[in-house]
Amino acid sequence: MKFGPKYKIARKVGAPVFEKTQTQKFVMREARKKAAKTSKPRAKTDYGLKLLEKQKARYSYGLGERQFSNYVKEAVKNKGDSANSLLSTLESRLDNAVLRSGIVTTRAFARQIVTHGHILVNGKKATFPSYQVKVGDIIAIREGSKKSPMFSTLAEKMKTYNTPSWLAFNLEKTEWKIQGVPTIARTELLFDVGVILEFYSR
Repeated sequence: MKFGPKYKIARKVGAPVFEKTQTQKFVMREARKKAAKTSKPRAKTDYGLKLLEKQKARYSYGLGERQFSNYVKEAVKNKGDSANSLLSTLESRLDNAVLRSGIVTTRAFARQIVTHGHILVNGKKATFPSYQVKVGDIIAIREGSKKSPMFSTLAEKMKTYNTPSWLAFNLEKTEWKIQGVPTIARTELLFDVGVILEFYSR
């Protein structure tokens, strides 16, 4: 999914929704700009605030409006906690699982190696970033891709990487098993999932 100028978008939504805007340099530059401003920002309407949360989530996961909207609709249809259902669906995307596994450091890179056929799910090549992984699935790097410079430092990096509890890493086989429902703590999010559900229920 291609977006416009990422620095400008991150500044507009007020959150580091892209990896390139999560650097110390960007944070310091934004802080200086805010300090230099003399005029107060225009107060946002209730609709505007909810729209902002939705945009933060959409950009964070690199999704188009239609796809994100469909995820929300499905989450609302499911019985139980709609917020948890939405987060689980977003975290269950293959590109996200690859990112969380520690194979790569950015979601854009995760999407790229998936679409280029470097990733296997249960021994079969999976080239759709939106593929939904489930408990019991095994994610691995294709044998022919393991010698690629992209993954040359992976073994060393995994020694210190903090893998999420829903992923189990097998160092010997260089594979990851989905051992729980993919999810993320709401404290780690850049957006308020409850507000997003309110935005779509209007």
